[in-house]
Formats: sequence, structure tokens, C-alpha cells
Amino acid sequence: MPVRPTALILVAVLAAGSLTACGGGSGSDPDTVKVAYNRSTDNKIRFKDRHLEAVKKQFEKAHPGKKVQLIPIQAPDNDYATKAQQMMRSPKTAPDLVYEDTFRINADIKAGYLRPLDDYLAKWGAWDQFVDTAKAAAEAEDGKTYGVPDGTDTRGLWFNKKIFAQAGLPADWRPKNWAEVLDAARTVKRKVPGVIPLNVYTGKAPGEVAVMQGFEMLLYGTGTDPLYDTGAKKWVTGGRGFRDALRFVRTVYGEKLGPDVSDALDPNITTHVATEWFPQGKLAISLDGSWMGQNWINKGPKEWPDWSKELAQAPMPTQNGQAPGQVSMSGGWTWAIPQKSKNPDLAWDFLKTLQTRDNAVEWAVVDAQIAVRKDVAADPRYLKSMPGIDFFTQLVGVTHYRPALPVYPQVSTAIGEAMETVTTGDGSPQKAAKEYDEQLRTIVDGAVVAK
Repeated sequence: MPVRPTALILVAVLAAGSLTACGGGSGSDPDTVKVAYNRSTDNKIRFKDRHLEAVKKQFEKAHPGKKVQLIPIQAPDNDYATKAQQMMRSPKTAPDLVYEDTFRINADIKAGYLRPLDDYLAKWGAWDQFVDTAKAAAEAEDGKTYGVPDGTDTRGLWFNKKIFAQAGLPADWRPKNWAEVLDAARTVKRKVPGVIPLNVYTGKAPGEVAVMQGFEMLLYGTGTDPLYDTGAKKWVTGGRGFRDALRFVRTVYGEKLGPDVSDALDPNITTHVATEWFPQGKLAISLDGSWMGQNWINKGPKEWPDWSKELAQAPMPTQNGQAPGQVSMSGGWTWAIPQKSKNPDLAWDFLKTLQTRDNAVEWAVVDAQIAVRKDVAADPRYLKSMPGIDFFTQLVGVTHYRPALPVYPQVSTAIGEAMETVTTGDGSPQKAAKEYDEQLRTIVDGAVVAK
């Protein structure tokens, strides 16, 4: 899902209402299931709120006497995770169901916040519809499954066809390597002044947005197992591929092909891209996610009826065009039951309602999710849900997932710092990679390998 980014921002109403309500303990009412989830910091994005309210009504109608209490936490993703973890630490505040980013789930499992779902899954026929890669995203090192995914995402290059026409670039642009991506950005800068040629998310403040769909979209195009060596079960130091990815970022910002550095390091840059720069014709290319269209349809934050005519997509190429020629990264979110929930059975019943076929299709459509269920992927509503859905769905064949290990969030932070170093010009790719290596060895207690 989309990876989608600051001091902790919590609405006063939330703090006064839902947190107080939890004070009596999750199990104080055995007939109520408490559901914690992240609400976008953009007040115009309410897809999840509307969907959950609809499922709540379904559940309460089908389960007389049972209630669902929705607990939205309005905050950037990093701060949402912190707040959810704080709630899960105590039986007094633990929700019964929590929305978990797949890249954080193993850290929360290791911390003892979540309970395994295998006994439930064994009796649930719909589990067979989930693709293996999605199942693996919620599986821990102990072999048990701790979450049910509700969708995934892929990433590629979005570009403005009008700007490309002005620059003399083709409407069916398909760069074969990194050099061709940079060459297109340089052409735009030269021939269409006043627009941003290329956006690559970067730095610490945007968090995983920068690391995953900026840096790792580059890194995973440099070779096999570039971040974590699954055979050796060790993390990979900042070698040639790592440095080359940093050089790409440095080129974008050093040659002023990207946004102003102050804008690039803004934690709200994704909002600027989606609601200002693209709709206003100020951005030529962005390395971005499959969910972008949700901003412009279905009463999204920026209605833009002509977006599918003005924008097109191209796969992100591997560094030198080496096989398979294209690269993508995928993430996604899961629904998990906290270890300290006092109503796990009721939570599981609500989760099953969330994951009826109709509800799973509806969610994939309204939130521009890439399907993780075979029945959803074959549904006509999904297949017709948005221009470009076929393009992003086919990228599942070349996609990669982040290492599902508890220390990954710390590794991600170190990568963000390395990106920021080269973005601001405070250090070379070599210097940033060396500093990353030092942090990595500390984070993983020396369990590293060089490539």
C-alpha cells in the first residue's frame, strides 16, 4: 500500500474520545470489537473511513448485539506506527484489531504485540485465494502468520504526455536503463523550463516513501539480493549497487533535475506531487506508486477528470537494462490481532467480514489497491476500476518485497539518512555509503556481508 508519510499528529477529538474509551480495557465490553487504523493526514482522503463504516454496518446487522468501535489515528505513517505500538503495550488500551504495515509487522511480532492467526486461517476457506507472496509478507521467522493482507501495490514511472510532447519526447516512452531516465529529465529541463523534470522521493522526513519507492526502486535494479542476502542470512553492506543508487539520487538533485531540496525533504511531499504538481502540469516524471489515481477519482483530494489522458506510465528499468529489464517494489498492509486483545474471536469475525469477496473487491477499487487474492484479481469491477490497473498488475511479475525482518525499520532509517546526505550535497555517495555501513553493523550486530 501505498507507502503513503513530523511530530506526532493526533486529532484532539481522537485523544479525548477514542483513547479515553480504551481506558477501561479492551475487554471491558465483550460485545464490542475495537478497530485501530491509520487515517490520512489529508482531510480530503476518507476512503478507509467510508469503507470501514460500511463494513461496520454489515457486521452489526449480521451479529445482533455486537458492536464495532472504529479508532482512527490521524498521523503520518511513522507516527501512526508509534501510536499503535503504544496502545498495544497494555491490555487497558490494546485494540482488538489493528492495521499493520507489512514492513513493520515483524518488529511488532518480535516485541510481542501480535498473536498468530494460524488456528483461524486453517478453518477459513478464503485463505486459499491469497497469493503466496502476500501470505509470506505476514509470516514471521517462526513460520506462523500474524496478519491478513488486504492489498498490495507496485511502482513505476508516471509521466506527463503534454510536457513530453513539448520536449520532443515520445508518448510511448519506455526507458531501457537509468541513463535514459536521466536523459529524458535533462531534455525536459532544457526544453520546458519552469517544470520539475523528475521527482525521486528522498531523505529522512518522507520515511519509507523515500526509502522504498525512491532508493530501493533503484537498488533492486542493480543485482540480486542487494539489501539482504537470503542465502547467507546477512545484510549487505553499501557496495557498488548501493553507491550507484546514491549516485543516481545525487545526479537528480545535483543537476537540479528534481524538486527544490527543501520541497524534496518535506514530509508532505507526496501530497504536493498528487494534488499540485501533477494536476497543475508542473511535474514531468515521478517514480511513484500504483495508487496515484485514487487522488483524482472517487471524490479524492484533487478531482482531475483528464488525468488518464494527460499521464502515462512506464516501467522503471534496471540499471543497465539487465534481465528482467524492469523493477518494482511492493508493500501493503495487513489486519492483525494484538496479543493483548480481550476479544480476539470477535475481532476475527470482523476481519472475515472485511474480507468477504465483495468487500475485498470494493476496497481494491476505492483505494487503488493491487489485488492479493485470485478471486479479486479476476473480478470485472477490479479489472475496470482504473486506467493503468493492467500495467501495475503486470509488474507483480518483476516486483520485490522488503526484507521482512524486525530490524528493517532501523535499516530503513539509515538508508534515509544516506539519501539525505547526497541530496543536500553534505557528502559524496562514497561517504554516505561508508556511514551507512557503520550504522548497519551496529543495527544488525555485525551480521553483514559485502557484495
